[in-house]
Amino acid sequence: MPGRLLRDLQQRWRRYKYRFVPWIALNLSHNPRTLRYVPDESRDKIISDEDVLGMLLKVFQALFINDLDKQSDILTVLPEPVKSKYQDLLSVQHLRVKHLEYRHQQRTTLKPEEILYKTLGFSVARAPSSLISAGKGVFVTKGLVPKDAVVSMYPGTVYQKYEPVFFQSIGNPFIFRCLDGVLIDGNDKGISKVVYRSCNGRDRLGPLKMSDSTWLTSEIHNPLAVGQYVNNCSNDKAANVCYQEFDVPAVFPIELKQYLPNIAYSYDKQSPLRCVVLVALRDIKQGEELFSNYYTIVS
Repeated sequence: MPGRLLRDLQQRWRRYKYRFVPWIALNLSHNPRTLRYVPDESRDKIISDEDVLGMLLKVFQALFINDLDKQSDILTVLPEPVKSKYQDLLSVQHLRVKHLEYRHQQRTTLKPEEILYKTLGFSVARAPSSLISAGKGVFVTKGLVPKDAVVSMYPGTVYQKYEPVFFQSIGNPFIFRCLDGVLIDGNDKGISKVVYRSCNGRDRLGPLKMSDSTWLTSEIHNPLAVGQYVNNCSNDKAANVCYQEFDVPAVFPIELKQYLPNIAYSYDKQSPLRCVVLVALRDIKQGEELFSNYYTIVS
């Protein structure tokens, strides 16, 4: 019995260590490829915020148009110019897919991962990692991820460094620490799941959702929201993606916030919502697993 318990603990540790920050920090010296050095917080940008915003809006807008038949409640509260814009986009989309519909009278509704492929040229999904005992990982399932593309997002509840996260952090390998000390809890189980759902319901404005909670389920509406399952690179697996922080601007379209997989623990109108995206460091082919590196500030 003691031997069986020990083996079980060892197996759990092998899965846990690839996301356990202290273990990663202690092993950085063995493989400098696992660390990306940045001179200061302001220069931690692989691509510009404008490029990040552009790619997110492209995907989110395509998801919204694809599901427009179910967005009637939202459309009724949007300004008329915005509503007309989506109606015009829908008309253009009908013309583009008309040759694929043959004799069907209704518009084809695509799956979220198909929308991602059509907009950015690739799709990603969770699957058993190629790392031994590392649990799940994230793979490119279709297409090619070009260098500098946003390949996924790190979902979860966003905590300022002064906010309580102790109980949520116990045995939790999915807490990401930003350069300024802000934490993102990407755990889709237990108390973390309850906290996120509670905050998601709190911030809802009638039919308008301020964040996406489907990443907590098996039916994910935002196909990019799998970043918490990307494993850290190792001696044998070099990093092909890197984390980049992104603050959602005030001009972000309110109807597209339903696809943001992050929400603030405390309601604060003044502070922008912190998101973390993963950016491709090189072209990533179909079938490849994503591996991230961790950054540190150097003076």
